[in-house]
Amino acid sequence: MPVTSANAHAIRGAIARLNDPNCSRFAFQIRHTGGCRQPIHLRGKVEHWDRATGTLLHRYSTRLEPDGVLRVPCKTRRASRCPACAETYRADTYHLIRAGLVGGKGVPDTVTAHPCLFVTLTAPSFGPVHTRRQHNGSVLPCHPRRDAETCPHGRLLSCTARHGADDDRLGEPLCPDCYDYTGSVLFNAVAPLLWKRFADALRRHLAKLGGLTLRDMRDQLVVSFAKVAEYQRRGVVHLHAVIRLDGPAGPISPPPAWATLDLLRQAVEHATSVVTAKVPACVGQPERVLRWGTQLDARPIKIDGELTDQAVAGYVAKYATKAAECVGTIDRRIVPGEDLTALPVRDHARRLIAECLRLGAFEELAELRVTQWAHMLGFRGHFSTRSRRYSTTLGDIRADRQNHARDEDVTTGRLPLLDEDTVLVISEWEYAGKGYSPGDALVAGLAGVPLPQSSPPDGGDAR
Repeated sequence: MPVTSANAHAIRGAIARLNDPNCSRFAFQIRHTGGCRQPIHLRGKVEHWDRATGTLLHRYSTRLEPDGVLRVPCKTRRASRCPACAETYRADTYHLIRAGLVGGKGVPDTVTAHPCLFVTLTAPSFGPVHTRRQHNGSVLPCHPRRDAETCPHGRLLSCTARHGADDDRLGEPLCPDCYDYTGSVLFNAVAPLLWKRFADALRRHLAKLGGLTLRDMRDQLVVSFAKVAEYQRRGVVHLHAVIRLDGPAGPISPPPAWATLDLLRQAVEHATSVVTAKVPACVGQPERVLRWGTQLDARPIKIDGELTDQAVAGYVAKYATKAAECVGTIDRRIVPGEDLTALPVRDHARRLIAECLRLGAFEELAELRVTQWAHMLGFRGHFSTRSRRYSTTLGDIRADRQNHARDEDVTTGRLPLLDEDTVLVISEWEYAGKGYSPGDALVAGLAGVPLPQSSPPDGGDAR
């Protein structure tokens, strides 16, 4: 590596850190974050006081820590930001989803007898794009057309290439000038609304099929779900959802006998076909009515079936850590006035971002907030959500992990054993920055943390 002023500065910082008497403690903090790329710096203290006598039993302060701060994991879900923390999020999501399929984490194993479908809701077509199609293990030509038409822009709407899995053309329109970029952005923007209306329509149709009113159905049947959004290579989202029928008490009670798997499939197909979302007209654009695509996939989930609980939980957890950057865009907000031509993105993603900024300028579309979510290509919903009674929560899973770590520290003598009923805990914390300085990034890399080229941490010094 050629020596530059930048990496020379980093090397000096790394040498200073390695010569620091507290270097071993710094290494311990790095290991304790689990390999986090951008740890949060906290400054403060925790004190334990005896309520009866007012005696100070234990005190921890960051005053004696390296740089006077405690480094803790950032806990992001995005693998592009921090693979280590995203992996923890993925594992937690996996256990959350699987608990709702086979039991555990407070869910009885009798939940396996409840009707359950894995549903994929897709987006409509906004124009032909390069795709990778397979049949019996063989890759098929992309868009072979014997009598292919030429579009108004002079491009032949055909592609006979057999694209590889990593082909950069995947998701790119055959003719970018014919592609409906406006429709793609608007669909992403209304996808959360389409999901809400789908869930409402699903419940209404289940009540109708059961011969009940919606209010009466709540005393017999509850629809539980967990879903995740996935970006297709063309830049639009589709949703994967685990949809389960429970009794009125949730997973601990069986659904009524009339609530069968076929009934659930009928309700899903009906709800997908009837829900719509209107986007008001604006300058140069008529009113649009958007709906789900025609490609609906609804398959049962069985322990010994074609689609297992482990496969579904793994699939949902995988996409819970991803966002639009897997399409070829960026994982940060677009700054107003930013030069889009300088963004390190595909031309297709750049056009989608530009369309978000263009549509966001119209007052009629202000509620969609596509300008603020241009880096997400218009999508502003939560990537993974669940209904209240589906299974456990991520908060409970994290609390169990924290309690286990605390119990282990008490057992090994790193923390005193205190009676929580008689101890007053006083905590004082403040944010002091995040990330690594260039020198610390080198040291962290030596400790096994896979770090990219680092910039000075927020609020810290650049060693």
